[in-house]
Amino acid sequence: MYAEERQKVILERARHDGRVDVTGLASEFDVTYETVRRDLTALERHGVLRRVHGGAIPVERLGFEPALTVRDSVMTQEKERIAKAALAELPDEGAILLDAGSTTGRLAEQLPTDRELTVVTNSLSIALTLTPRTNVNLMLLGGRLRTRTQASVESWALRAIAECYVDVAFMATNGVSVERGLTTPDPAEAEVKRAMIASSRRAVLLADHTKVGNDHFARFAAVEDLDLVITDNGLADGLADEMETAGPTVRAV
Repeated sequence: MYAEERQKVILERARHDGRVDVTGLASEFDVTYETVRRDLTALERHGVLRRVHGGAIPVERLGFEPALTVRDSVMTQEKERIAKAALAELPDEGAILLDAGSTTGRLAEQLPTDRELTVVTNSLSIALTLTPRTNVNLMLLGGRLRTRTQASVESWALRAIAECYVDVAFMATNGVSVERGLTTPDPAEAEVKRAMIASSRRAVLLADHTKVGNDHFARFAAVEDLDLVITDNGLADGLADEMETAGPTVRAV
């Protein structure tokens, strides 16, 4: 097995189990401890694992918040599929809201050019993506900009959201579970996300499977506040049914 193939398996295992250990991986792949440590170091440099004593943990399971550039570089194929599936939820015309996030950013890139849309966003990177689009009436929310996520937060953003009512809010999250709801590390972003859902007719969550089952510090919604969850087909057995029991339709693509 080539190093790249082995590293892909290690990353998948870490995301499924929550962590991997050097001893177990060395035995499984019949390689030395040093080979496994080099694999973990390579994955850490790519921003997808964090080395800990004796092994590694996927960044999605850690208490810190990865930067947008890091999040945008992982689960790329899954995020592309989710974004394409979300196109079916767009109105023929009207207003949508794009929450700051790597998967919502993929949706912004794929918005159709054959219809007039008003797009409200608190994401600087999404706004820059949509600036050249003549069919988009772009509404960028102001406020304090969080450099880690490129999202505007706090009172200026909240006042503007309170004066909006959109057809669909496409939401991002760091974690979602039936028990804890939708969560994110930063309370200021949680407050803005909560206001976005309240200002929409329909709320659609775009989240790859690594977000499902994770919990973070600040809760901004319950699963039943959503109308639809679009995720990828890596979701563990039973989780889709568990979420649908709470309310929203779950679509795995």
